[in-house]
Amino acid sequence: MEERISREGTVHSIVFQNAENGYTVLRLLTEEGEVVTVVGCIPCAAPGEHLTVVGVWEQHPQHGEQLRAEELERSLPEDEEEMFSYLASGVCRGVGPATARNIVDRFGAETFDVLETAPERLASVRGVTARRAREIAESFRQHMGLRRLMAFLARYELPPVLAMRLRQQYGDAALEKLRENPYLLSADDCGVAFSVADEIAMSMGFEADSSQRLQAAVTFELSHNESNGHVFLPRGKLIAATAQLLQCGEDQPELALDVLIDRGLVVQERVANVDACYLRRLWEAEVSVRQRLNGLLAAPPERSASAARTVDELERAQGLTYAPQQKRAVELAARENVLILTGGPGTGKTTTVRAIVALFQRMGLEVVLAAPTGRAAKRMSELTGMEAQTVHRLLGMSWNGETRQLTFSKTEKEPLEANAVIVDEMSMVDLPLFSALLRALRPGTRLVLVGDADQLPSVGAGNVFSDLIRSERVETVFLREVFRQAEQSAIIRNAHAVNLGQAPDLASNQGDFFFLCRRDPERAVNTLVELCKTRLPEKMGVPADQIQVLTPTRKGPAGTQNLNRRLQEALNPKAPGKRELLWGERLFREGDRVMQTRNDYDVLWEKADGTVGMGMFNGDVGSIVKIDDSGEWLELDFDGRRAVYGVEQLNEVDLAFAMTVHKAQGSEYRAAVLAAMPAAQSLMVRGVLYTALTRARELLIVVGDDAAVRAMAANDKRQRRYSGLRWRLARREAPGGEGGA
Repeated sequence: MEERISREGTVHSIVFQNAENGYTVLRLLTEEGEVVTVVGCIPCAAPGEHLTVVGVWEQHPQHGEQLRAEELERSLPEDEEEMFSYLASGVCRGVGPATARNIVDRFGAETFDVLETAPERLASVRGVTARRAREIAESFRQHMGLRRLMAFLARYELPPVLAMRLRQQYGDAALEKLRENPYLLSADDCGVAFSVADEIAMSMGFEADSSQRLQAAVTFELSHNESNGHVFLPRGKLIAATAQLLQCGEDQPELALDVLIDRGLVVQERVANVDACYLRRLWEAEVSVRQRLNGLLAAPPERSASAARTVDELERAQGLTYAPQQKRAVELAARENVLILTGGPGTGKTTTVRAIVALFQRMGLEVVLAAPTGRAAKRMSELTGMEAQTVHRLLGMSWNGETRQLTFSKTEKEPLEANAVIVDEMSMVDLPLFSALLRALRPGTRLVLVGDADQLPSVGAGNVFSDLIRSERVETVFLREVFRQAEQSAIIRNAHAVNLGQAPDLASNQGDFFFLCRRDPERAVNTLVELCKTRLPEKMGVPADQIQVLTPTRKGPAGTQNLNRRLQEALNPKAPGKRELLWGERLFREGDRVMQTRNDYDVLWEKADGTVGMGMFNGDVGSIVKIDDSGEWLELDFDGRRAVYGVEQLNEVDLAFAMTVHKAQGSEYRAAVLAAMPAAQSLMVRGVLYTALTRARELLIVVGDDAAVRAMAANDKRQRRYSGLRWRLARREAPGGEGGA
């Protein structure tokens, strides 16, 4: 643990400041006469103010030693010359050095009081009209509001960057709203743990049975479980979990839940004999999916009478013979508005999709292809020869910074122009995204959903693909026959064996599948590093940048945290002229492979052809192209989309030489190396092993404990996700009868 130190002094100068996120580089003149470079989120910093900074020393490769601020105490200047420096720095719109000098000369030590409480007196300053006085006072009032908000957060050791988020969401009223209800901090946008918000509220005098506390705890439990994949929670489980969180009886959470239901923030409905409690937006998404999917299914399709003939023509043109289920899929695509195509590796999904695309084109339909991630869309483009987009891009995603909400330009008011939409990797699509997609389809649009139902479910809420299949409302074609050419692949044979509950063949070590038994964790890690650095590049001709290390877990010797450190040292070592940046305990270096670890809709990116867009998504993989000399920003490249990240955004980026199997969903790699060591029981399951095996295209090497591999293959335990979609779709009455309690 790095030693935290404290420095106190006066801001001498501002080197750099980002007004949007508060990231600042400043020079601090300490009381001992030392000038210290301080970096961190210090919004509204200006020369003349007093700071007490607590943080850690960092060594910047270009600028030397600097203090990264983790905690701050700040106060306005009291000396008149410091007041002048402060105002002259531009903290108030419309006040430059000359006006600042006139204001301070006129009011002296009263300057800040006049600006905030008696702005009309500013009109007595030479060159300041009554209108300008009001504008200056309003700017100063906003400035002071943000400072007080930061002071409030600092009192509870919360980061200053949180003030920027609260200000974006609540404007000038942010501090007032926070004082009225500190539990706002536990909302998704703020990301503060409920226990922290609760501690703050208690210190402010809120009672243990206050309505704000009880209702915030209920909604926190629903939001927290959404991140675990649940669309709703049964009423009894929700009340019990909330009572445990608050360490109280169940009566109070039950009353709070009823209030939230009455207010319409939570919807309760009887679902499959369970009293299901939903956050309203998730209930609306689930109901919308049912209604719109039923609408597509009910619409009379524009049938093609020549499907069989088209299949024959495609076979002749492509010089192949479709399997019976592939033919059935194409014929169903000609007859049905909605079709599901599912199957494991080597069963011909791609060939079938190509045939369906050709059929739709012969029918004169405008076809678009989409996938949930950029990598999956790129792979779909390569396999079909047609452009594919992410679902977000297809729907015209945008991010409203003020309301902190994701919006789509394509809706029922402005639907997609396409007559047919084909979505690949459907197991990764969560409920809100699928709801948005259905909203954008015109009546009668063909929809083909493609995926592997045995892979891990989506990161977001719901189990959409599985629910659609199991509801039996949508025509589904299961491709189970492994083609002869694919059957020659040991990767594919072993993946199908695992899917049947059988252990992979760890003894053959031939073709494209190898197992290296390493039961000792340190020895396993050394082998992984050696494979990526020398053995595969030199003996198998696979460059290191085409190898992906996978592991079930983040923690432990064979977890991503340790593996990324070791692989960074081996594959992208320190070198003269190669810039580095230390962020907390993580070191980033030019040339590093990195991954976006959470959705950030504010990121602006540009391609080489001039195409621009917004948003980077959880799981996007790229590399560090450049670290600025100042250490204030980085340029990242995500598959041709270049974006500039401020250093404060590094909390949403991680090294990606190694990644968890969950993060690798939807991607395919020329070579994959799987670290198979014992981990948390919830991760040692068949779905994780199967998904890992199916990520490799040409070569898969499993390194680790053979007992762990066999245990994963035998363990078919799947985390239950509370979702009402299957139940809703299976009901046969006409849509429109949905309702909440």
